[in-house]
Amino acid sequence: MNAMLVLLVAIVVLVLGYVLYGGWLAKQWGVDKDRVTPAHEMEDGVDYVPAPPYVVLGHHFSSIAGAGPINGPIQAAIFGWVPVLLWVLIGGIFFGAMHDFGALFASLRHKGQTLALIIRDNIDDTAKKLFCIFAYLTLILVVAAFASIVAGTFAVSPVPTDDPAKAAVVTNTNLANQRTAMISLLFIAVAVVWGLVTKGRKIPAALNVVCAIVVIVAVVAIGYNFPVIALDNTAWMIIVGIYILLASVAPVWILLQPRDYLSSYLLYGMIALALIGIIGSGILGASSSLDIPAFAGFDATSLKGDSKVATTGYLFPALFITIACGAISGFHSLVASGTTSKQLDREGQAQPIAYGGMLLECLVAVISLCAVAFVFSSYMDGTYASPTQVFAGGLSQMLAVIPGLEGVESIAYSLLILAVSVFCLTSLDTATRLGRYMFQELFTPKGVEPGNVTGWRKVITNPWVATVITVALGVGLGMTGYQLVWPLFGAANQLLAALGLLAVCAWLGNAGRNNKMFYFPMAFMLLVTLCSLALTVQSKVVAVIGGAITLANVLQLVIALLLIVLAIILAVKGVKVIFGKKKEPAAQA
Repeated sequence: MNAMLVLLVAIVVLVLGYVLYGGWLAKQWGVDKDRVTPAHEMEDGVDYVPAPPYVVLGHHFSSIAGAGPINGPIQAAIFGWVPVLLWVLIGGIFFGAMHDFGALFASLRHKGQTLALIIRDNIDDTAKKLFCIFAYLTLILVVAAFASIVAGTFAVSPVPTDDPAKAAVVTNTNLANQRTAMISLLFIAVAVVWGLVTKGRKIPAALNVVCAIVVIVAVVAIGYNFPVIALDNTAWMIIVGIYILLASVAPVWILLQPRDYLSSYLLYGMIALALIGIIGSGILGASSSLDIPAFAGFDATSLKGDSKVATTGYLFPALFITIACGAISGFHSLVASGTTSKQLDREGQAQPIAYGGMLLECLVAVISLCAVAFVFSSYMDGTYASPTQVFAGGLSQMLAVIPGLEGVESIAYSLLILAVSVFCLTSLDTATRLGRYMFQELFTPKGVEPGNVTGWRKVITNPWVATVITVALGVGLGMTGYQLVWPLFGAANQLLAALGLLAVCAWLGNAGRNNKMFYFPMAFMLLVTLCSLALTVQSKVVAVIGGAITLANVLQLVIALLLIVLAIILAVKGVKVIFGKKKEPAAQA
């Protein structure tokens, strides 16, 4: 494998996909570049707040990325680099980017409403309730996992005294975690100040960008050199819980918009470092013939051996479940229709932000593939403990190959770890806000405006109450064992993607627009999900019959069966709408 060649080909293909297919979709759907968006029509200073496109892109990209485009391709590399690259490029252009673009566009034409309410208007209220329950439980799992990941990258551990070598490793890890925590906290404080200073002011884009970069460099330098906070995992879980509680209720202009915007430049910087490392090492020949197979077989189980590689099973459906965010992810539709649509200034910005943002994430996935290829032998023998370490290790070693950059490996490694942590933290507070939306919509009756809900529903749909419940469930699960059901998250997320495609397809059909481009991606993602869940059911039934009646096995078996039933019910309802008589109210939306 030639990493530089793979990267350059991928960039060309992604650019062509954006211009040709993305532009064609915009014409087919009737995107109006000058149409005023719900951010203006329903501006409330809390959730509906119009922002410049580069600010909205920063929020959207920071929120959808998470650790997915890094973890997925690295874990799936066991199948070989060709299957990974093909799924990232084909899936990203024809599945994921269309999915994100469609969800954002549909929300814009439904007053910035979430995907759940779009399903209510275009399928029925029962489908909306089922989707709300499913999406809410998925978001709780996201909050639990990402809160645990973030707390883990901030926390310090006791230093052992009986083993000097191990003590040195723990000490270095603690220092890196303290730096990450300090920088992240400074980002939050600076974001609030940034939001207060810039609110209501027309700042030239160039000045805004320059100031943002200066602030980021200052924050990183201060946090890196003065890591004064040292707390354990439990303390950080509590702090993270308090933070996401406040962040998901506060007006978006004071924290979510500015923090994601500022953080996005750190992520862009990560991409720039990666490009320099991959191209530089390629020119020097260090990454022109990497030791990773083009195709390693259909069965990852037989290849795993004694390594710590996470992915197992057959290429179909494992590849398409493992690589989600880098190709297509259901979580993206919740972000696009939940927060991004409420901030977009003009409808014409939907393609660059949603379709372009997804292709930017595909680029991160290709970068991750190049990183794992550079250290593939070490990855396979279990030298690295996590995909994040593989990502940072591979790219920092590529940079160190370049003359003049030999001494930057340690700093680059720390900055790359920090960038991944930022990915997770931005996704975390967005997921909490989306969870609050889903919880409120679940208990809001059809035909009743959220502000007119009465009785007990009025109490639990209060933004503070809904958020407290969401945070308590998510952080509580994160502290007590989300790992029990985490193996099902991939299938649940891809089922969410299939339902997102189905919802947009149903609306476009009702509106009299071309929706045939959704047929194959929608059917394929449903097939992938059902096959994955069926294999899970089979393995858990065998395990339980064999005497392994553990809580994890029983929970995964029950949830997998429920997901299969949910998928079939919603698919049948959606297909009836798509191929049946069109609903007039939805067509007017």
